[in-house]
Amino acid sequence: MNRISIAITGGLALLLAGCHGQAGSDAGNPDEWPFYGHDQQEQRFSPVDLINRSTVTRLGLAWSAEVDSDRGQEATPLMVDGVVYVSTAWSLVYAFDAATGKQLWFYDPKTPREALVSACCDAVNRGVAVHGGKVYVGTLDGRLVAIDAKSGKLAWEANTFAGAPSTMRYTITGAPRVVKDKIVIGNGGAEMGVRGFVTAYDAASGNLAWRFYLTPNPNNKPDGAASDDVLMANAYKSWGDGEWRRSGGGGTAWDAMTYDPAANLFYIGAGNGGPFDYQVRSGGKGDNLFLSSIVAVDPDTGKYKWHYQTTPSDSWDYTATQSIMTATLTIDGKPRNVVMQAPKNGYFYVLDRDSGKLLSAKPFAPVTWSTGIDMATGRPNFVANVHYQNGPAVLQPGPFGAHSWQAMSFSPRTGLVYIPVQFTTGAYEKADKFQHRPISQNAGIAMKEFPEDQLPAILAATTGQLLAWDPVAQKARWSVPKRWFVNGGTLATAGDLVFQGDMDGVLSAYDAYNGKLLWSFKAGKSIIAPPISYRINGEQYVAVMSGFGGAGALVGKIVPDNPRANGRLMVFKLGGTATLPVVAPATLTPIDVKGLSSTGNADLGMALYDTTCTVCHGANASVSYTADLRRSAALHDAAIWKAIVIDGALKERGMVAFNQILTPQDAENVRAYVIRQAKKGAAAAPAK
Repeated sequence: MNRISIAITGGLALLLAGCHGQAGSDAGNPDEWPFYGHDQQEQRFSPVDLINRSTVTRLGLAWSAEVDSDRGQEATPLMVDGVVYVSTAWSLVYAFDAATGKQLWFYDPKTPREALVSACCDAVNRGVAVHGGKVYVGTLDGRLVAIDAKSGKLAWEANTFAGAPSTMRYTITGAPRVVKDKIVIGNGGAEMGVRGFVTAYDAASGNLAWRFYLTPNPNNKPDGAASDDVLMANAYKSWGDGEWRRSGGGGTAWDAMTYDPAANLFYIGAGNGGPFDYQVRSGGKGDNLFLSSIVAVDPDTGKYKWHYQTTPSDSWDYTATQSIMTATLTIDGKPRNVVMQAPKNGYFYVLDRDSGKLLSAKPFAPVTWSTGIDMATGRPNFVANVHYQNGPAVLQPGPFGAHSWQAMSFSPRTGLVYIPVQFTTGAYEKADKFQHRPISQNAGIAMKEFPEDQLPAILAATTGQLLAWDPVAQKARWSVPKRWFVNGGTLATAGDLVFQGDMDGVLSAYDAYNGKLLWSFKAGKSIIAPPISYRINGEQYVAVMSGFGGAGALVGKIVPDNPRANGRLMVFKLGGTATLPVVAPATLTPIDVKGLSSTGNADLGMALYDTTCTVCHGANASVSYTADLRRSAALHDAAIWKAIVIDGALKERGMVAFNQILTPQDAENVRAYVIRQAKKGAAAAPAK
């Protein structure tokens, strides 16, 4: 287990029956998919049943469209008024005719490629919002952009990072949410050293309406934000002294946000601590609110209503940014309006919608960091040395979590939640010395080299699962094993089907009651995005993005290393006869290691690589999906390498200068390490 956990942390930690549901009053036209989670309950349940257990075998490709981005594709398409709107990596936005696939328009927000240096996990984008004749997208460099839905022209844009220190390295990868007449957007960057917040803007004008910070002002002063009262009076006392006073402590709301029209509450999923190590971040003191919490606020004013902290004193990247959905469940014979979440820490939580009171919590995946949840206090019972204060701690889940951003879904017909589960382990260990670095990951944990000789054991243990979970009984009803630990989100339908894509590039339909495989389609590229379904002209469609990337792509060795290729939107219907275009795989330049040498120290270079380069080039310099440094021509020339790494010769392509944190000797040490990895790769390559 220790070997496996090192693999997950070495380059990865930093990337690092008895119930019923109730359809939301906000669903509008059930034939459409107008919100990120279909309706604002975010159940990802389609009420259309033309594609069902009896007819699904006739499902075929209706049309497909290639997008102009070869990074990870994580977006949920939306369908409104006969048009499919979808974002891609680099925050590009497309509009297609929902029936024919004809491209209606394309919008490029001109995201500067150097913004990628601030992103923990690729240049991905998870979706748009549609409201009032406009399409809204958050860009990697921090803008909220409003696009005219008919013409595809810019209506307005706002700098969502305005008011935050310019030294903090924020990004946006999540989808905006519609909240009445407002658009709300969060941000990411906890691993870099930022202070998380969400901001609401007037949907028509782009004027700022309110802002809510997820951690207190390190200076213990009001920010003029909606969160001031609760942060000053309550949250500040939950922090000790430490690195958070420089970086803000993390708590970024980079994905899950859910508006509940019936309760008039807006739920925010807050992220992990920054740095990871609680001893460094907060002196080992306090719960550190609102890290790893669900926070409910007034959607009109942004004022605090309640919170529930899933992981107090988070030291393990156990975010609460995973899907938040609302439903009405029959609990103890009575209908109960609830909030449900399966966050990274491995527990499935059911909370009272109005008060945030914990109703139940049970592990849906292996959990070793805690022995259970105390129902009287709502707090986890920690195991010994959980904060790795007395030496390394090997824990499940690891930093990738038991469930990440890949969306879960809920069927009111079966009463089950369908979760893309991840089986991961992490080895957490204090760094010898923490020093904040302005252009780098700032996790504050020790880095170890990926144990290549343990690959078979790692592969066997780091896998995935499609899990059907009963949220009332808090137990599994069925499951389907998955070969890889990263897979796509899920869709539940009134046809009693569950759709999910996977890392093998296969989109599958399962019987929602028992998990039996009923249909599958080979996409040829990994699918990590969640599907949607809609009906137009009397026909039901299922749509999903394919395209390899995101955090999982940067792992190396324990996910399939897809060749670089543009992503696709694939749309299916009964009787569909279209075929996918055949794209020849990219040809990789053979590794030529003859004569490669360096005056640098490869061991020192390994540590620098893990904290500085892994975020883009992958763990152990072993990922060929991104710019594979082992095949870089610059590897053969120390001067060219320095010009790129130190002087920023390739800035326009996203490779910024690292002279703020690396010396020329540091750069040469990294080069020495990559040369070592290139020689390992050449030695391991099969003979021709």
